[in-house]
Amino acid sequence: MKKELPKSFAPVDIENKWYEFWESKGYYQIGQDDTKLENFSILLPPPNVTGQLHMGHGFNQTLMDMLTRYHRMKGDNTLWQPGTDHAGIATQIVVERQLDQEGISRHDLGREKFIEKVWEWKNFSGGAITKQMRRLGTSPDWGRERFTMDEGLSKSVTEVFVKLYRDGLIYRGKRLVNWDVTLQTAVSDLEVVQEDGNGFLWHINYPLTDSKTSLTIATTRPETMLGDSALMVHPDDDRYKKYIGKMVLIPLIDREIPIIADDYVDPTFGTGVVKVTPAHDFNDYAVGQRHNLPMINILTLDGQINENGTPVYEGMDRFEARKKIIEDLKAKSYLEKIEKHALKIPKGDRTGTVIEPMLTDQWYVAMTKSNTANGKSIAQEALDVVKAGEIKFYPENWVNTYNQWLENIQDWCISRQLWWGHQIPAWYGDNQEIFVAHTLEEAQSLAKKDGYTGQLRRDDDVLDTWFSSALWPFSTLDWTPEYPAQSNSALDRYLPSSVLVTGFDIIFFWVARMVMMTKYVTNRIPFKHVYVHGLIRDAEGQKMSKSKGNVLDPIDLIDGISLDDLLKKRTTGLMNPKQAESIIKKTTKEFPEGISSYGTDALRFTFASLASPGRDIKFDLQRCDGYRNFCNKLWNASRFVLMNCKTDDNGFDECVDGYLSFSKADRWIVSRLQLTLKNIERAYEDYRFDLVSQEIYQFIWDEYCDWYLELAKVQIQQGGEAEKRATRRTLLATLETILRIAHPVIPFITEEIWQIIGPMTLKHNDSIMLEPFPQSREEKVDAESVKWMDTLKQMVEHCRSLRGEMNISPAEKIPLALAGNDAEAATFIPYLIGLAKLSSVEVSDDLPKKEAPVAIIDDYKLMLNIEIDVEVEKERLQKEITRLENEINKAHSKLDNANFVAKAPSEVISQEKDRLESFTASKTKFIKQLRNLN
Repeated sequence: MKKELPKSFAPVDIENKWYEFWESKGYYQIGQDDTKLENFSILLPPPNVTGQLHMGHGFNQTLMDMLTRYHRMKGDNTLWQPGTDHAGIATQIVVERQLDQEGISRHDLGREKFIEKVWEWKNFSGGAITKQMRRLGTSPDWGRERFTMDEGLSKSVTEVFVKLYRDGLIYRGKRLVNWDVTLQTAVSDLEVVQEDGNGFLWHINYPLTDSKTSLTIATTRPETMLGDSALMVHPDDDRYKKYIGKMVLIPLIDREIPIIADDYVDPTFGTGVVKVTPAHDFNDYAVGQRHNLPMINILTLDGQINENGTPVYEGMDRFEARKKIIEDLKAKSYLEKIEKHALKIPKGDRTGTVIEPMLTDQWYVAMTKSNTANGKSIAQEALDVVKAGEIKFYPENWVNTYNQWLENIQDWCISRQLWWGHQIPAWYGDNQEIFVAHTLEEAQSLAKKDGYTGQLRRDDDVLDTWFSSALWPFSTLDWTPEYPAQSNSALDRYLPSSVLVTGFDIIFFWVARMVMMTKYVTNRIPFKHVYVHGLIRDAEGQKMSKSKGNVLDPIDLIDGISLDDLLKKRTTGLMNPKQAESIIKKTTKEFPEGISSYGTDALRFTFASLASPGRDIKFDLQRCDGYRNFCNKLWNASRFVLMNCKTDDNGFDECVDGYLSFSKADRWIVSRLQLTLKNIERAYEDYRFDLVSQEIYQFIWDEYCDWYLELAKVQIQQGGEAEKRATRRTLLATLETILRIAHPVIPFITEEIWQIIGPMTLKHNDSIMLEPFPQSREEKVDAESVKWMDTLKQMVEHCRSLRGEMNISPAEKIPLALAGNDAEAATFIPYLIGLAKLSSVEVSDDLPKKEAPVAIIDDYKLMLNIEIDVEVEKERLQKEITRLENEINKAHSKLDNANFVAKAPSEVISQEKDRLESFTASKTKFIKQLRNLN
């Protein structure tokens, strides 16, 4: 049996080997064992099929995999349900760009041929992200992988649409939507980014019809005046009360509109008079509905002025029309003045096009309409299940965000003017009669019953991607409309799932919609818990984006990447040379030699450690360095254990009297392990992945490696056979347990080491994945040994501190005087000699009469038993105190300088404060030593 590890830990040598082994053995498959009491399931938020694994994916999926591996090892029936989203807009854009390079448009191909092209592309490159997920070590049941355009899921989409329509909860109506004039489709709020921009406020005079007076408005969009329906003032604004109810003329087109009053107006903004354009502004749309104002659309779907804009401007692009209108306003003296104005510019996240609020015919889901089943709206049902505690949020404060959105919810626009996606199952007659059905044949049958026998035309639109994603909790489990009369074991066992792991940015768009749709369709909640994590940002807290050049690719961190390849990757596709230049400067400063290889385990440990409650997560590569060192530490510790346990006589055979003799140190590490396990169990229950990683790190690095291995060296060198055998058993048993504890976080290195350690501890499974997760056992906690070890730690640390105080080299072995001559004092001696680099330890009732520093620990006193020149030592201490006082004064002069504090970077100020604190602490220590000598 192999009992050795290579000298160095090389992640690349083990990662592919073990992932292929686990998957080929079927260890990820769905748990369907009726004898198991607990079920655990988790849904993968389906990444876009067009996508690449980014830091958010890596972070999110690491946490999900930790939970999955943990519950699998706990013995629960486990399912991690994987799948991908068809990503309507994103995918269509990719394929259209490919066609553009061939000089072909989708309209040249026609809908059917274009869809074939999309499927070809999806089948060719759509699995990229799942391949990258495998690199991250994730362990979903790949045999159950789903795609939102699969036949089964598509059937679920049709079934739910038809049900909601027939229940009166889906309708078609003309309302204002976010319109991308480049894509020529409605887009969701999530697909709109608000960019900071510099614009203008144009002050325009609107003449009253009954006098020569004008009212001046201030607008950022003068071109929309062509669609104005009213001017509006605040009802309590004394400046304009006398004008309420009068009429004004729209400049340039001389159309009369009324002056109305509404509380929406902010009297302090601009002139206190605003124009109302209901068809081109969301706030104005709400005003228009309150006051029954006409909705005048002035734009075509491609962003040109339509016939409502008069022949002068008709056919002009919206921004060209703006320029022309401003010129004409100036020429006719309607333009009062122009002011610079900072504003938010809504742009499509895919195209960068300025989004236009547009009045169009779309399909909607009624969010607040009561349904006939229970008299509640689907939004109210979603609120009720959280209020009743059926669904719990972690951290709990995210409930407020969830509730706030649902309590102020608008009807959901679910139609998109695309070809790729689930085509809406609605057919139209010649007079726009609507027949919603599962198939054309069913629609024809409905039409015939309604007395219509003409041709039917299917709606060209497709459904919003979020519609199919909202069905994900049950559509992936092969739901059918006959449920619950007809069901299946996976659906019965895993709906609701145990927990959803997601970012706070899609609580509205996905989490709430899954709750609404799953509850309405199946009468079950989709999941019991929602763990909400923050968003990954760079080390400076900036959002990661290609334009900023601060995007990190998890695979680059795993494999490493040269500076040349990193620069090429970061600047690919950038059109702006200045952007590329700034990216090169930033990258060469941050990564002068590129990014080194960290391996998957170090990256996963980094992600886990960052998962603390909060909105933002700053990702710093220094953490990866630290956790790569941690993996090396575990590797080297394992090599040490193997080198010291080469014999087969390691205490795992049948024990007889005198065969094993466990020391206080052995009992302490076992006790400490039980306490660690208890903390880890609690941390998993609370979804505190950061605390899980912290407990693992501290126990392995601080307790096992830094302390117990050193104690074990002493016991193996000086103990009898029973003591040595017990030490070897404790070394191996604790290490094997450590590997199982750490496996959900760092699966590859733990499997590699366990393959050697496991059989040595009489484990017979083929993989660590099949081993049970260790459970804390309170009866194994030996309070006496814990107290003994705490005393020993203090003794060792004080010996090291005394060395420092007396300026003694760490390599020099010196005697120690230990006062406290009780029965236990002798038990410390061999460990103190080994760990504190002592030549000897003399135990007595009292310390020698010498001028030397003394440390007091409980009932013991410690003193390094060497002669010192008191006067020389006093002089040395005084010089050090003087030096520190000078440094303290320098630091104070900087921090007391208002100019320095105002201009210096925050990290420089923080560094100076740390220096001041360190100097002050050292000075206090040296003053105390000097006082002792005096």
